[in-house]
Amino acid sequence: MSDAFTPIVAGSALGGDAPAPATPRNVPLTGGEANPSAAALRTRFGDAIRRAHVVRGETNVVVANDRLLDVVRWLHDDPAQRYEYLSDVTAVEHRDPEHPIEVVWHLRSIAYRRFLRLKVELARGAELAVPSVWSVYRSADWLERECYDMFGIRFTGHPDLRRILLWEDYREGFPLRKDFPLRGRFSRAEQLRQALAANPEARYSMEELSVVDAFADLPEEMRRRLKAGEKAGE
Repeated sequence: MSDAFTPIVAGSALGGDAPAPATPRNVPLTGGEANPSAAALRTRFGDAIRRAHVVRGETNVVVANDRLLDVVRWLHDDPAQRYEYLSDVTAVEHRDPEHPIEVVWHLRSIAYRRFLRLKVELARGAELAVPSVWSVYRSADWLERECYDMFGIRFTGHPDLRRILLWEDYREGFPLRKDFPLRGRFSRAEQLRQALAANPEARYSMEELSVVDAFADLPEEMRRRLKAGEKAGE
């Protein structure tokens, strides 16, 4: 049986003497034993690893923006790391205006039972853009689109970066940014006018439409993609 299909049993990935995994108890807020991948990253990438710290037993590593893709690819490909699962891509904007916006990746090594949180810090007022990791993890496709939709983070190299929760011509901005007003940027009357004027059938692909004439109401970019052969759900 190949390694790809070998079941993981207690201690098999780390050697026969490795203890079985157990739920951590009484985890301190800060400090504690770091994920060994943090030290390996410092050795491999040097100053590109800005800092590493442990919070609630989870290791956080802040990475230079221009090396993010190299770091992620190495963590995925290196046999001593094997972070084969990207579980989330998100962002954090703090209330403190001096604090940079953080883009966050959650990586898991199922083989070694490790969790690693990578972060890139983006200064406010600068371009909010980071490399896409889609070329390493296909699961990044919709995760990056959601982060773009809610925070306005652009993922350079993404094959189809567009909104995924809101419609493509949504004009009010990015709802999870701190400067986004609770009631939206438009008045309630304007929001209602836009909702009533919108064609709900123009939110779906041609394979999901029951009214073929709605194709003419689709945004230009969506019509181009559908004519090129895009399938429902892509």
